[in-house]
Amino acid sequence: MQRQNVQQPRGSASEESTIHHQAYLIGGGIGSLAAAAFMIRDGNLPGKNITIFEETSILGGSMDGGGNPETGYSLRGGRMLTTDNYECMWGLYKTIPSLHNAGKSVFEETMEFNEKFPSHSIARLVDSQRAAVHVTSMGFTMQDRIELLRISQAHESTLADSRIDDWLSPCFFKTPFWHIWSNTFAFQARHSAIEFRRYLHRFIMDFARFQTLAGVKRTIFNQYDSLVLPLQAWLKEQGVHLLTNCVVIDLDHTTQSEDFRVTAIHYKNQGKAAKTLVNDGDHVFMQNGSTSAASAFGSMTNAPPKQTMDSSVGWMLWEKLAAGRKNFGNPGAFNSCIAQSSWESFTVTLKNHGFFDMMSTFTGNPRGKGGLVTFMDSNWMMSIVLAHQPHFPNQPDGVQVFWGYSPFPDRVGNFIPKPMSECSGEEIIRELSGHLRIDPETTESAICIPCMMPYVTSMFLPRLPGDRPAPVPAGSKNFAFISQFVEIPEDVAFTVEYSVRVAQTAVYELLGIDLDIPPVIPDDKSNVTKLEALIQSFK
Repeated sequence: MQRQNVQQPRGSASEESTIHHQAYLIGGGIGSLAAAAFMIRDGNLPGKNITIFEETSILGGSMDGGGNPETGYSLRGGRMLTTDNYECMWGLYKTIPSLHNAGKSVFEETMEFNEKFPSHSIARLVDSQRAAVHVTSMGFTMQDRIELLRISQAHESTLADSRIDDWLSPCFFKTPFWHIWSNTFAFQARHSAIEFRRYLHRFIMDFARFQTLAGVKRTIFNQYDSLVLPLQAWLKEQGVHLLTNCVVIDLDHTTQSEDFRVTAIHYKNQGKAAKTLVNDGDHVFMQNGSTSAASAFGSMTNAPPKQTMDSSVGWMLWEKLAAGRKNFGNPGAFNSCIAQSSWESFTVTLKNHGFFDMMSTFTGNPRGKGGLVTFMDSNWMMSIVLAHQPHFPNQPDGVQVFWGYSPFPDRVGNFIPKPMSECSGEEIIRELSGHLRIDPETTESAICIPCMMPYVTSMFLPRLPGDRPAPVPAGSKNFAFISQFVEIPEDVAFTVEYSVRVAQTAVYELLGIDLDIPPVIPDDKSNVTKLEALIQSFK
């Protein structure tokens, strides 16, 4: 039954020309789900002709979520959403029905939720005296302003393979701006200067509202339940084949006169070896690399087990395809240094309101409207965020869930004398309690599930031109990449928008869909925004 208010497909490709063709998507992250939707909506490809292979038990990639109040809820992470410049993402979700509000699209549902519960953080930082810091100044010196201007105006070829701290002085990394900006976007000083420059241009509007996070949009529940599951449900209704616990282990391919074609897909479905032929007119899309590769969960009594790239088929397949093919990128630029690409997140389930009440009083942040709160003196640089409750559809009244992360899990804690990566959930709670100086009774009901993610910010590592391939590499006739490791000029990785834009670009090119893709519109195209940012930088 068609739901009201949901925009209808805009298909432009000839249904007759595509109806017998098949499309295969390797990896079940948000990029693959979006690509399948674009093929159906805009390419008139029947859903029954599309197959998604996912090696884990659920779709969504790193945007997963689950659990229960008894054993605890868990999330690997989330992505910041805005409405100002997420053109492709919201364009897609205007056509996907909500699972929670009949007659509305996911976009409409989300906008209405944010009108009711707008983001308005008052305190984003906690200092060494356990005082909530109400930031009114970015804390820049004139040298900081000059260096920021220099990196923002530099050409990407000049910034190639360099780090952020190659361009900014040590004092910059002690400013309130850096503490907030870096933890909002998951940057570290050792990350790519190119990517940092892109974020400055794409999100310059947040200079003037970086303390309150006004403009950031939140979903009604966690992003798995609010974004992944509605899209998955819609695809299933269209007849898309969603194969979970199905691992693609190899691709057969040919190269003739520099034309590259995939001819077969080898995989293990529920442990059984199988092969699918890729015929003329069929298309293959692969999520190259993985930010969630080798991630592992711990418990209240155990730290997450340590895993390596050996457990990641996504990285292995990309390496095999890229060997001897410059157009297919350089995975080694992103997967060779876990120490610079890892973080550890944790999800805490509470059986009472005490912790949330304390944090609301302490920070002044309205319940469910605040942003990440970062502990400035934390060796782990720990941050937590208390979302609007319930955060899961099956979350009972009285149960509260919050999420946190630390970009330096290899460092010894301030209160727990060992690295975070070796800590159980119980020890992480004690470290957090030490920073807040709260009584153990406040978190005595806590269930903390840590998650180690070795490659979560690997797309931010310094890179050279060509390290990230085009969505459809030169010479490819039936194959495309869709991931955070694909090159889209001017846009910023590690956003849902990037994953959706890559998917839309790849699908339109391979299927010959003659529709415009919304352009990337950096915030700094507006003179008003640039003036506001300039004024804020001198406060």
